[in-house]
Order: sequence, then C-alpha cells, then structure tokens
Amino acid sequence: MTPLNFVLVGVGGQGILLASDLLCQAGMAVGYDVKKTDVHGMAQRGGSVVSHVRLADRVYSPMVPTGAADFLLGFEKLEACRSAGQLRCGGVAVVSDEAIPTLPLAAPSMRYPDDAALYGVLRARAAELTVVPAALFAARLGNPRVANLVLLGGLSRHLDIPPSAWERAIAERVPARFRDINLRAFALGRQASSP
Repeated sequence: MTPLNFVLVGVGGQGILLASDLLCQAGMAVGYDVKKTDVHGMAQRGGSVVSHVRLADRVYSPMVPTGAADFLLGFEKLEACRSAGQLRCGGVAVVSDEAIPTLPLAAPSMRYPDDAALYGVLRARAAELTVVPAALFAARLGNPRVANLVLLGGLSRHLDIPPSAWERAIAERVPARFRDINLRAFALGRQASSP
C-alpha cells in the first residue's frame, strides 16, 4: 500500500479531531498501520487545531515531516493557507470556504485576506485544490456541526478506501442519534467533490 501523509487544520470546535479519528479508523479497516498526533493547545479559545495522520504498511512516527503531506484538509481557509508549507509540491488540498477569524485578526491593523490571495498560496503548492462550501452544505442538512464530515467526504474521493469502510467508521465512532446526519454529510461531501 502506498504510504499516505495527511495534515488536517482548522479552528477549535470544527470537529477536526473526530475527522482525523475517522480517517485513522477507515485506514485501519483496509489494512494500513496508522499513527496520529494532535496539537490543540488554545482550541477552546478559538485557536488553531492541527492533526497529523500517517498511513503505511508500517509507521514509526506520527509526525508528518514539513513539506511531506500528500493531503491537506483545511476546515478554515486561512488556517489551510498558514499550513500550505506542510503540503508536498504536487499534493492535494481539500479546503472549506469558511472564514473564522481568530484572535490575532481582532487587532485593528489586521484584516482577513481575500480569497484570491489565500487560494493563490494553496494553488502554488497543490497540484489539485478543491474548495468545498462545507458550512453551507451542513446548514442545508440542518446541522452546521457536520461540516467536518462534508469535508471528509470530499477528501475520501482521493483515497483508495471504499465508502463502506468510511461508513463503518462513522457508525462505530459517532453516537447513534447523530449517525444518520453524519452519514448524509459524508455522502454529500463525496458527491459534491466529484470532478
């Protein structure tokens, strides 16, 4: 199996840790050795969250070396842009179009960058950039908290992991009362990210 490195980034409360857990579980279901590590120090105060996931026949370290991520999954577009250097040249970026200004942007001298600047940084690094209106799709489903599963569905199209493995991971990891909407969010993200 081809070794795969992932960096998932966003802001606290976006469900990044659940998404990385589901990625790990789906990877294990198809036979990968899996390692994961998370950084979420100020997440409860709207700070950055970063999760590294590595899938291979044998993984010795959970950290993705700088510039070695095959996939960047951005739950917030500025956080994705800040982490563009983690992505290998020619990698794939799947990014939400959502903007959640963090505390440093509250300073009067700071402004949130425009989309052209943000996506330009990502396009300079990625061979393929998919921008997903994850928050909009989640709102249409009736629960803004499932935007993470919309994005994970978009990412899943790039991986040789069958939908059944993802669905099984969601069924095992998500509480029963939220299972159906999470499965629908995943399917919507997968469908919406079709070429």
